[in-house]
Order: sequence, then structure tokens, then C-alpha cells
Amino acid sequence: MTPVQDEDPAAEKEWNGPLVRPYAWTGGRTSSSYDLRLETLVSLEENGVAIAMRSTGPEQRSIVELCAYPRSVAEVSALLALPLGVVRVLLGDLISLGIVAMHDNAAEAGGPDMLLLERVLQGLRKL
Repeated sequence: MTPVQDEDPAAEKEWNGPLVRPYAWTGGRTSSSYDLRLETLVSLEENGVAIAMRSTGPEQRSIVELCAYPRSVAEVSALLALPLGVVRVLLGDLISLGIVAMHDNAAEAGGPDMLLLERVLQGLRKL
């Protein structure tokens, strides 16, 4: 008699994601008080590391390390393998503490720069 296998062993994948629920990191909050879009760039303030060592937890410190160089909100989320909503809330907290700076988005309230978009389109066509 041979044992029956339920699943293909090669199909099993190791879980590399976080073991803590997202609401535990954010204290149940689901939104940030800042308009943090996917493309919004964030970077470390001048004295951000000193403040972060006193006032933040391990999840926020990992964001601080990533923000040593300007990164988009989407990059921070992807590099930490955290949900975008969680990263937005944690970044909002870091901005409020003066640890991280939020840079203006490229698109102004009047919409995108049409001249820039035309140049990008022309460059793509040349490819």
C-alpha cells in the first residue's frame, strides 16, 4: 500500500510575508492625514535619524532606513513587502514627527504638463 499525497511538494511555497496583521502596525488606523500617492517622494529629514531612534518602533525604523535616499511611497511598500495602506499611515506618522519629508508631486492641481507628456511620447515613438 502506497501513501496518498495530497499536494505536489514542489507546489508548496514558503511564506515570507509579515506575521503581524496590518491593523496592529497602524493601531487600527486606515488612512494618513497626508496625501501620499504612489508616486509621492519621501526622504529623510536632516535630523531624522536622531529623532527616529528616540520616537519610533522597529517598523518605522525600517522605513527610515529606506528613506535615506529619496523613494516613492510605492517603492517603500514594495521593498518592505507591506501593504500600501500600512506604509501610508506609518509614513504619515513619520512626517508628523519631522523624521521624513514629503516632496511635492510632479502633477500640479491644474493637471499634468502637456509639453512634458508630448516629449515623453515622442521619445517612446523613437524607440
